[in-house]
Amino acid sequence: MTDDGASYYDTSAGRSLARTFEMHAYDLRAHLKKFEEETGEEAITDGFGVLTESAEVTNAYIAYSADVASAMKVVHEHLDRIADALRKVNQNSETTDEELAVLFGKSTGGEQ
Repeated sequence: MTDDGASYYDTSAGRSLARTFEMHAYDLRAHLKKFEEETGEEAITDGFGVLTESAEVTNAYIAYSADVASAMKVVHEHLDRIADALRKVNQNSETTDEELAVLFGKSTGGEQ
């Protein structure tokens, strides 16, 4: 809210925030890919070997790795959806501002 009580949405700040969420989602996806490569079933099995005693531990690590990867995917998708929603808010705000300007007599070229 501004001092006069009217609301104001800063589209440049909104675009910046959307880019920030998008970058975090991209970074998380890169970390997830690396995590899956380093802790996937093949990597864990190679690390523990095939000893009978290690099967239980191997299975526990594989299950844990899969759970963590699944949680990271959910967070990645959520960050992506937030970025998409912010872009939509920005687009809607810009469209509304343009329509209000025309309604109040301003042409699209910025002239009255």
